[in-house]
Amino acid sequence: MTLCIGLRVFTQFPTKAMRGSDPTRFTGHRCPWRNARSFLDPETKAFLEENTEVTNSGSLTPEIHLRLLTPTCRFWWERAELWPHSDPYWAIYWPGGQALSRYILDHPDVVRGKSVLDLGSGCGATAIAAKMRGASRILANDIDPRTAIALNCELNQLSPFPILTKNILDLEQEKWDLIVLGDMFYDEDLADHLHQWLKNCFWAYGTRVLIGDPGRPQFSGHRIQHQVHRLVEYSLPELTRQQNNGLTTSTVWDFSPDRS
Repeated sequence: MTLCIGLRVFTQFPTKAMRGSDPTRFTGHRCPWRNARSFLDPETKAFLEENTEVTNSGSLTPEIHLRLLTPTCRFWWERAELWPHSDPYWAIYWPGGQALSRYILDHPDVVRGKSVLDLGSGCGATAIAAKMRGASRILANDIDPRTAIALNCELNQLSPFPILTKNILDLEQEKWDLIVLGDMFYDEDLADHLHQWLKNCFWAYGTRVLIGDPGRPQFSGHRIQHQVHRLVEYSLPELTRQQNNGLTTSTVWDFSPDRS
């Protein structure tokens, strides 16, 4: 994704996530969440509070309050290069994540009492939805160390869960009951890496995988389409459509690969 005319205009192809050097590898550092943090240093916290707005409007999940970049924020209008950190893709509530979060809120049995990994967590909304609906253990993974996930937990009166900022595709992954990922299939190479990594999780541990995507061609045209089935499709709110180049729907997919 590129940023232009300040931070307010986004293309529909974000570049917010991680790349794994070898997604077929299940060796490396064990238990990565033990080194995860769930807090922000005071300087980062103050910066995020000054330059984001608390909102729960314009999305599929009005139950969840989030700190996001909105037109009331200074950097919505500033030139993108003036943002002093890496591009704040976490500060947009992307449509795939909205669909996943809505689905979890409406179907609490999907997460209740289960361990959940939110891959490419961004603003943390899907992990927050899982926490709201009784997940027993949660890890949010996003490579940007300056996301507002911890602040968003506080906004929703939840104790913060661990946030891992390492590239989890490079780490040995232990068993999770559920992996959720939204808006991650935006690049062909990354799509291939994710596909293999998710297959490994499914085959090794029986992990269920739910994918949220608004119809990006890197997902709809990928061979993973032969291994997913549609659970639900949501019509996106008007504000989300405007911020995502007119995308109108977002779908939750259940991933069930075979070994062929």
